Amino acid sequence: MRVLIVKLTSMGDLIQALPALTDARQAIPNIEFDWVVDESFAEIPHWHPAVIDALPTAHRRWRGKRLALWRNKEFKLFVRQLRSRRYDVIIDAQSNFKSAVVTWLSVGTKHGMNSASVREWGAHLVYGKRHAIAKRQLAVDRYRQLFAESLGYALPADAPDFGLTNVRWPEPTIEFPEAPFLVFVQNASWPNKRWHDDHWQQLIERAGQRGYQVLMPWGLDIEKAQAESLVDGYSHARVLPRLSLSDLAALMKASAGAICVDTGLAHLSAALDQPTVTLYGATDSNLIGATGTKSTHLTVDGYRCTPCYKRYCQVGDYQGEEAQCMKTLSVEAVWDSLAAMMDKQALDLVN
Repeated sequence: MRVLIVKLTSMGDLIQALPALTDARQAIPNIEFDWVVDESFAEIPHWHPAVIDALPTAHRRWRGKRLALWRNKEFKLFVRQLRSRRYDVIIDAQSNFKSAVVTWLSVGTKHGMNSASVREWGAHLVYGKRHAIAKRQLAVDRYRQLFAESLGYALPADAPDFGLTNVRWPEPTIEFPEAPFLVFVQNASWPNKRWHDDHWQQLIERAGQRGYQVLMPWGLDIEKAQAESLVDGYSHARVLPRLSLSDLAALMKASAGAICVDTGLAHLSAALDQPTVTLYGATDSNLIGATGTKSTHLTVDGYRCTPCYKRYCQVGDYQGEEAQCMKTLSVEAVWDSLAAMMDKQALDLVN
């Protein structure tokens, strides 16, 4: 059986969909997947052993060229590749307008969420088979349920398996520290997801006192500048060069643990079963929480407006980029949570 997955973005969402592939492979041993994915994340589908081919789109680059799209050679080549195979099943796991268009263009029996379940109403009109998938549940569970109903097997009751256990990550392109190191991910797509800079600096200082090096990745130039400002003056902390997603996975796997705001690398670290602490304020950990056996979430306290799902903070008389609710997450609580996860990992290794 050959199945097409339409799931374009984002990094965290792509990683959260991986356990559904593992479920399907266990239920249908001969199943194979192709995956339509944004070019920025084209490495991720190849991490799972059930994926044969990734079909990258450039929909972000094409966004402002809709009128000329049908004359775009790159787009025509993508459509030709997409329609070159008839699939037994097509699953739109993103359920918005962009993914619905890709699903519509593909050839095969189309499955997706029903009108009450889709992310953007109207996307469901493309699907020949529509499934009721409750919105108020963890994203990992939503994808697992959608795949089970689309492919006709019983939804497994066991913990999610991301299929990353036997991945051979690339040899590191940078030199890892000789001392144990932690990965601190301070950057996020929304300013409102960030923790406060003085908290990060206190955390960097505490890590050094405990004998850890600190490495900080980044995605955009502004995030690199933020990280460089945070590590300034600390000899045990440094900002990483730009790395591929597979290199970042190798880095996370070699680390002693990670502390992250709500961003894709938090999901990657958690899926790798690394000690991971993720900080939540503007978003809801009950719906999109990073998932793994050594992953824990810290959520803000005392603010009725959370989770607000706003890019910028607006509370009381304050409006700006510093999420006021994130101040309630103390350095002590964050460090103690990471220490507990690292102790759990050490115990697992002994046993």
